[in-house]
Amino acid sequence: MFSGSREFSPLPSSPSSSRDSSSSSSSLPAAPRRSPRALQRHGSLLAQYSALLESYTEGEIRQLISALVERYRQAMNSGGHELPLFPRAGSRRKRARARHKPCELRELEVSVSELGLGYESDETVLFRYCSGTCEAAVRSYDLSLKSMRSRRKIRKEKVRARPCCRPLAYDDDVSFLDTYNRYYTVNELSAKECGCV
Repeated sequence: MFSGSREFSPLPSSPSSSRDSSSSSSSLPAAPRRSPRALQRHGSLLAQYSALLESYTEGEIRQLISALVERYRQAMNSGGHELPLFPRAGSRRKRARARHKPCELRELEVSVSELGLGYESDETVLFRYCSGTCEAAVRSYDLSLKSMRSRRKIRKEKVRARPCCRPLAYDDDVSFLDTYNRYYTVNELSAKECGCV
């Protein structure tokens, strides 16, 4: 990554000695100037990093490497399995993937009491529900409605300017016994098919 070794000439101690040295030995190479740390916009990523690292002194590179090694050690001691150089970027990607999952049917096994319908029962049911985003299902209606809301043509009514992931069909009715041995049947409890409405 680094080509050749850098040679540094001693700096002149006084202005008079600099004049003497420049006139007497013009063949001596001038002290190398440090290139700016700004990356060029064009070029490959490798070339950009090479240019960036070449602008650092040897001491700065050693500091960088020791900081990375220490960070790696801390990650290994805390149970990590990979070098967490950019931990936030990974979590951002996970959140972005979670936000843009398509509308789909999911299921969860819960007790009847956990459904929140007012029944007390220890029986468990398979509750199917719809989850996901409907970005791809935006229609002209949704775009126009959003425009009308932003222009304050529609103010007081509660309207949604984008489609929502909802059940298109429901599963069979669910029957169960409560804690007092009373028999109940609940309809339209679990989703059977989901879609963007």
